[in-house]
Amino acid sequence: MIDLCLKNCKLVPENKECIIGIEEGKIVSITKIAPKSEETIDIKGNIVLPGLIDSHVHFRDPGFPEKETFKTGSVAAACGGFTTVMDMPNTNPPTNTEKAFIEKLNIARKKSVVDFGLHAGVGNIREIKKIAELKPASFKIYMDLIDDEHLLEIFKEIKRLPEDQLISVHAEDMDTVKECTDKMKSSGSIDPEIYTDARPPLAEDIAVLKATSLAKQLNSRIHICHVSTKKSLDIIQEAKSENCMVTSEITPHHLFLDASYFKKCGNLAKTNPPLRDKKYALGINELEKIDVIGTDHAPHTILEKEKIVWEAPSGIPNLETALPLLLTKVNKNKMAFGDIKRLLCENPAEIFNLKNKGKIAEGMDADFVVVDMKKEGIINPGEFKTKAKYSPFNGFKVKGMPVMTVVRGNVVMADGEVFENSGKIV
Repeated sequence: MIDLCLKNCKLVPENKECIIGIEEGKIVSITKIAPKSEETIDIKGNIVLPGLIDSHVHFRDPGFPEKETFKTGSVAAACGGFTTVMDMPNTNPPTNTEKAFIEKLNIARKKSVVDFGLHAGVGNIREIKKIAELKPASFKIYMDLIDDEHLLEIFKEIKRLPEDQLISVHAEDMDTVKECTDKMKSSGSIDPEIYTDARPPLAEDIAVLKATSLAKQLNSRIHICHVSTKKSLDIIQEAKSENCMVTSEITPHHLFLDASYFKKCGNLAKTNPPLRDKKYALGINELEKIDVIGTDHAPHTILEKEKIVWEAPSGIPNLETALPLLLTKVNKNKMAFGDIKRLLCENPAEIFNLKNKGKIAEGMDADFVVVDMKKEGIINPGEFKTKAKYSPFNGFKVKGMPVMTVVRGNVVMADGEVFENSGKIV
């Protein structure tokens, strides 16, 4: 007698129906014949994917409860089909000390309904070794905030750690951003469209080249967040060919939107790096070169977003829109289920060393998202579970939606209703 059976599950790309047996939060069988179980849930022939892993979220907790908390953010994650999230360090206080890291761990343990990891920031160099003992998902470096000398110092200090440690990089060159932002501000314009020139493609391309060069020089393992230009992706591909240990991430907004959305959405489309003109922007055709889709879920209040472009914060909430947008592309034969599994399950699990996540196989955590490929809807931010009730995807028609999310054998979302669960550190 096992804990739970999920019957009438369809696995892809095999297109075979099966019964998944779950015991103590693990997958114990994938069969045609149902084992005896305490509980059985009928999946009704819907497709079952591994639970999605989002390696890039900003839950704003502690410090900014008006924007998001670990509870509201993880509820949004569950609704979007994500069973594991990894929170970024730019909270208040920033997660760049041992004390702050432990504080956020305790917050996440109390509030999160999905499993979680934490990225660490870098402040005082002496804190790096202490934080490393707490097993952060990565050390996050914001290149738009530090100079080259400090960047090298951080890379070297992380390389001295006894265990190989991943470095995640926000790749925008500080000097280029400052020069171009000052120039755009001096023009007197407050048109949101000007923001794409304040942080131009060149800033990203320079930073990606610097980061990959350092990684090659020091034999460091790096992950480039939110790649947004074709040139940056080419630099990463070239570095990979030279045995650089580099991986890349793209966001849903950089994948599906371009700079024209500043006209339609104003500051609701403002993000770092900015949406790009079509001649620079990446798209579906480049996905085979990308390693991960990360939502960069970055909630703010509407009041903040209504400020002038130079004062409005950057960030787009994406946890509840990412999967429906991607499934819509699958329905249109522009993507395959294999792309979703690779970019949102298998590769994130491998890159961030999540040994029990990312695949549907015996012995793995029983993390699933069930998707109904026939279910249609229109993206409506007013219905979001996140506190951020805005989106540049507002009004987009979608076909294919998550209808159930299971974390370690516990149903945490069914048909949009979210249930209590205790997420665990991964």
